[in-house]
Amino acid sequence: MGSFHYKGRTNHGDAIEGNIEAVNADVVAAQLLNSGVTPIDISETKVTKSKDIHLGNLFGPGVKLDDLVLFSRQMYTLMKSGVPIVRSITSLAESTRNPALSKVLRNIVEDLESGRELSHALSRHPKIFTNLYVSIIQVGENTGRLDESFQQIAAYQELEKDTRDRIKTAMRYPIVVILTIVAAIAIINLFVIPAFAKIYAKFHADLPWATKFLIATSNFTVANWPYILAGLILGGVGINMYLKTEAGRYKWHKYKLRLPIVGSIVNRSLLARFSRSFAMAMRAGVPLIQTMTVVSRAADNDYLAARILQMRNGIERGDTLTRTAAATGMFTPLVLQMMAVGEETGAIDELMLEVAEYYEREVDYDLKNLSSAIEPIMIVIIGIMVFVLALGVFLPMWDLAAVARG
Repeated sequence: MGSFHYKGRTNHGDAIEGNIEAVNADVVAAQLLNSGVTPIDISETKVTKSKDIHLGNLFGPGVKLDDLVLFSRQMYTLMKSGVPIVRSITSLAESTRNPALSKVLRNIVEDLESGRELSHALSRHPKIFTNLYVSIIQVGENTGRLDESFQQIAAYQELEKDTRDRIKTAMRYPIVVILTIVAAIAIINLFVIPAFAKIYAKFHADLPWATKFLIATSNFTVANWPYILAGLILGGVGINMYLKTEAGRYKWHKYKLRLPIVGSIVNRSLLARFSRSFAMAMRAGVPLIQTMTVVSRAADNDYLAARILQMRNGIERGDTLTRTAAATGMFTPLVLQMMAVGEETGAIDELMLEVAEYYEREVDYDLKNLSSAIEPIMIVIIGIMVFVLALGVFLPMWDLAAVARG
């Protein structure tokens, strides 16, 4: 598709001009005539892509979920009050404190003024507005209930933000403990054990196995710490690059669901997101096949997205939602039973909302008890470290004290 600049006059004789993306000039002319605009001049424009990289784009604030929640809530209020959509988005672009979101909203206003629909304008910014967001807005445009679409999206995003915040809060404690343990091991190997090793060497004492192990580990670390640090950095960069590939991301997303303790929480939180987004799309009137495609892209997990697409393919072949869900092996029997009841009664959106609430209650309970479940593991790890250090450092000191007294 190319970009065309047009000049024309409305039915009242007012001169207007703008840009429209279309296959050719004839399509542009037809679109203008259908909009009540008589075209005067249509010319194709060449769009040049700038390759300049600004520091603001690299280090400036991005559009966060909080910004999208506020934007959706404000759009719902403005649309419900009868404010025109272009004026609503223009005022929000001027009032928002996020410069990145303001720039995106101004681009959306330009697209709306050039004749594009809101859903199309939003879809031009996929890193900010997801496929689910765009689909719900498109349904709202087609049904004339755009304000309700923004209300549904805002409620969904608020629940999504609450779940993410609770998971981050629950994971903060074990991450801090692990980092503290790693820092303690590094300090002991680099500074503490070498000091004791010099003392032991002066007495030429017969050292126990734990002390020999600690000294050997410390000597290796002190002699090779630049290579160890470089290896860790290169390994981290390599893993990060691999996880950005399609195969690496799929394997990591699959493995993440099988992690001990945390994996089940992540799994159920993803299923809660799937159930709620599925219910919201169905309630908004999105067709079932399109709903499965949209929800798979909004899953934020490639492994779960593949299972959802597997369900979609089964539905396209004429299978039921319940049987395709059972074939994935990701849903509990209780949830499958609720899906079956929803299909039989025609209230699949309401039943899927109950499924989402069921998973969210389980995730909330597990998050509250996550710290108590991880604490014993952390205590055992710290206990082993203290035991090895006690054997390796203090046991030879007792022998040296006995030699000094003798």
